[in-house]
Amino acid sequence: MKQPGFIFKIVLVMLPLLLCTCGATTILSSSNLHPLILIPGNGGNQLEARLTNQYKPSSFICETYPLFKKKNSWFRLWFDSSVLLGPFTRCFARRMTLHYNPELDDFFNTPGVQTRVPHFGSTKSLLYLNPRLKLITEYMASLVDSLEELGYIDGETLFGAPYDFRYGLAAPGHPSQVGTKFLNDLKSLIEKASISNGGKPVILVSHSLGGLFVQQLLSRSPSSWYKKYIKHFVAISAPWGGTVDEMLTFASGNTLGVPLVDPLLVRDEQRSSESNLWLLPNPKMFDPQMSLVITSNRSYSAHDMTDFLKDIGFPEGVYPYQTRILPLIENVEAPEVPVTCVIGTGMRTAESLFYRDGNFDEQPEISYGDGDGTVNMVSLLALQSLWKDEKNLDLKVIKIGGVSHTSILKDAGALDEIMGEICGINAQAELGITISNALSA
Repeated sequence: MKQPGFIFKIVLVMLPLLLCTCGATTILSSSNLHPLILIPGNGGNQLEARLTNQYKPSSFICETYPLFKKKNSWFRLWFDSSVLLGPFTRCFARRMTLHYNPELDDFFNTPGVQTRVPHFGSTKSLLYLNPRLKLITEYMASLVDSLEELGYIDGETLFGAPYDFRYGLAAPGHPSQVGTKFLNDLKSLIEKASISNGGKPVILVSHSLGGLFVQQLLSRSPSSWYKKYIKHFVAISAPWGGTVDEMLTFASGNTLGVPLVDPLLVRDEQRSSESNLWLLPNPKMFDPQMSLVITSNRSYSAHDMTDFLKDIGFPEGVYPYQTRILPLIENVEAPEVPVTCVIGTGMRTAESLFYRDGNFDEQPEISYGDGDGTVNMVSLLALQSLWKDEKNLDLKVIKIGGVSHTSILKDAGALDEIMGEICGINAQAELGITISNALSA
């Protein structure tokens, strides 16, 4: 058996080599890479729809839109550029709208509208929201290109887990058919990715809302499962505590930067989204004394969400929020796997919304604070405060100044940081193999 001093020398020699900067010439063999699964954020993958005989168009335009589609055939629902035109915006919004059924205690599509998520298991639907409009709808294309430069191959070591991002999850005891199915599908994909790669545990890389789904998957799985199948969890731009920007969405509608769209035309559809309820500011993480929305009559903190939903004219959101969402976000459990949070900082991020005359149909004056332009800093860093007393916690935070919530997926400097982290995770595994082989020699 080798002496400990000899092993230490091996480690000293190998460590700088294994932790080298990743790139096209990386020494990490693609055959030794841990499989990696990408989980997108809200609006971060393509959606398709099909209309049945139950569909009741609200206008002649909606009956014929999109043009040239075959009867009962699937067509692109998200993202379709025709949403930029007012009449088509209304058709789009109606088809995207969810409906909560109090008797069944779950969310459902608009009657007559079937939806599906294409290319589950592949990164194909994550690259561009519309492949015909690559320049303006790029999402994870640059990130995937960088991963492929490390040696990752789509369908072999690299996988995608797109989902219907309108749906969220609910607290235990409440049905959440679509969201729960996605968790089960993701769990199966993790197991298959690991098994097809010689039993290597998987690296999960999420963006935005995807991080909340991953956290829920881990908290709902036995530790024996995720210790076997999960190598590392890299959460990019995760809104652990929700966002003030989401209150703008509920109050006045949010075009999300898409030009020409009237926010009021999409407001009802956005309010109907189960996942948007999930992304409202978490009262456990936002200061109860901090006014997030201010009108001439009163102000609303994260603890006043029930009143806020009523006062903006969305009382039907109160019951699902109180019964399904609040219990879900009260306890964000720390998993026993290494977690790296990669966040953007230094971007003007909505911190308070001012409605001087109390008219929520108007866009508010906005007071800004720090964050990534979408998610507030208190939310991005929530795990540090929530998990500060956790024993054996392996949590790392990488802050990248001057990158926004979505540009972090394509900014060259940000991609270097993310690739460096993924390279390091794989290098640690190779280092462990090297030491194990040396000890057994």
